[in-house]
Amino acid sequence: MVKRERVVRMSVEQPLWRALTAYRLITMVYAVLLFASAYRDFDRPWIAAGYLAVLAAWTLATRRRVAGAAVCTKRFLVADLSVALVGILLTPLADTHERITAGGPTLPTIWTAGAVLGFALKGGWRWACVASSFVAAANVVQRGEPTRDTVHNVLLVWVASVAIGYVVEVARASEATLARALEIEAATRERERLARDIHDGVLQVLAMVQRRGTELGGEAAELGRMAGEQEVALRTLVSSGLVHTSRVSRDESLGALVDTYEVDEPADEGETDLRTLLAPHAGAKVSFAEPGTPVRLPAAAARELASAVGAALDNVRQHAGEGARAWILVEDWGDEVIVTVRDDGPGIPAGRLDQAEGEGRMGVALSIRGRLRDLGGTAELVSVPGQGTEVELKVPRGRTR
Repeated sequence: MVKRERVVRMSVEQPLWRALTAYRLITMVYAVLLFASAYRDFDRPWIAAGYLAVLAAWTLATRRRVAGAAVCTKRFLVADLSVALVGILLTPLADTHERITAGGPTLPTIWTAGAVLGFALKGGWRWACVASSFVAAANVVQRGEPTRDTVHNVLLVWVASVAIGYVVEVARASEATLARALEIEAATRERERLARDIHDGVLQVLAMVQRRGTELGGEAAELGRMAGEQEVALRTLVSSGLVHTSRVSRDESLGALVDTYEVDEPADEGETDLRTLLAPHAGAKVSFAEPGTPVRLPAAAARELASAVGAALDNVRQHAGEGARAWILVEDWGDEVIVTVRDDGPGIPAGRLDQAEGEGRMGVALSIRGRLRDLGGTAELVSVPGQGTEVELKVPRGRTR
């Protein structure tokens, strides 16, 4: 089930689409009136009249296709530009040579700029460059040579369309940033509400059980210790904000949207947030530090990396002693993810790992290094006797399976 909440209604792009719709209608009327005022000067006015009738019908019939980026398809843009180019190339057949060489307008006149601006709004400045280039070529063919007026008009259309295309790209990037900020704000508010509810209930009960168990001693003390560990783990989970609900922001031309997916899996199919798999390891003796944003990895790779971290923590529990503490640090460097597991135990004596591997105990070799090798990553273990052990797990993003 998906619940959609519109958190802001602001878009720089949408007013430009509305302006383009009005521009096409106005320039179409202008082209018709310009022909009507000088139709006696045309060699073949029936060609111009026929083209302008098609232009008017096309403009009116397709006015909804320039209402927004979602409905303005690439195929429509190509057809729209083709209408403008055909009008430019038909001008020598309809108009006199004297009027053309004197700088007379083409049949679609400035309506052509609307077709180019459609490319700019849809695809940015690169698409605008391509469309402007076709218009420039058609104008040169129509004039027979690149005159000063032709170069001036083409350059004006080219600069205007590229500038608008660049503005649209910047606006889209700004709206995506705004949507992301709103997503984080919404998640923070929910985390704070959840923390308040849990603090008023579960956490207080666990704290009371720990306190009373310690006072009573015996089996109650053991129960109090377990309650204390669960309290720490729950506090860590709440403070990290790792809830099952996943939010994905996007822009649908009307503004930033935040979609809430009430499922256990992340919104991006095939990927999962590594933090959600590592957070349960946190407890009274295990501290967990992670980035404030999701650490996305392919689901299989994330599970393997989490299993390697679990194996490292098992080694801490088995070999570092009951009083040893451990720390998990997650770092996302974009092209790779690094997870470091460190403990304050007695460390591993030199040569002990090689000896264990020779005796057939393959915990580090298979459970940790083997998993990272399969992922295309590395596992580095640094241990100093008396100063604890540190395991650094690196997984490159582009090579995970």
